[in-house]
Amino acid sequence: MAIDNLHQLLERIGNLIRNESRLGLMEHGLQPVQFDALYYLSVCNRFSDTPKGVTEYLGLTKGTVSQSIKVLESKGFLAKQIDPDDKRITHLVISEKGRALVAELYPSALLENVAKSSYPETLGLDLGLLETQLKTLLMIIQSQNQRKTFGQCATCAHLQTDSAGSHHCGLTQAPLSRNDTQLICIEHA
Repeated sequence: MAIDNLHQLLERIGNLIRNESRLGLMEHGLQPVQFDALYYLSVCNRFSDTPKGVTEYLGLTKGTVSQSIKVLESKGFLAKQIDPDDKRITHLVISEKGRALVAELYPSALLENVAKSSYPETLGLDLGLLETQLKTLLMIIQSQNQRKTFGQCATCAHLQTDSAGSHHCGLTQAPLSRNDTQLICIEHA
């Protein structure tokens, strides 16, 4: 397969999903970039729920992220909280309203409909294999371009588990709950 064909296919699928998202966000007065920030905050851990984390994950400017955060906060989708241990750190806490919006719009209904239909099987499309291949492609792109991986703690080199099955981060020395290990982190390695 020619790389220009792969690029066109990935871009076209992305555009279809983005347009679907844009339509769903119109009634809430949000743009896709604001929803992207909200989605990230719904799946990141307590070390990553900061303006810096959003900026690095989305690869946007601080100004764009700052404006997106202001809009999300003014519409009640998130709130800012000062870290109790380090007053220099501001955490972005997604509200129930924000979680409800993410649940409504993510994952894409377009993709869910494909997964629920008989088309993939009929056409010989293995969605599990496709997921694995796309993860590998993402990993290679991130590695070659020195981008952070933002992976789940469960797959991180810093995750440590003791003999009792308790988890903690070897980098921060913070204890991690089972739920924490399923969230993405800015410090993933």
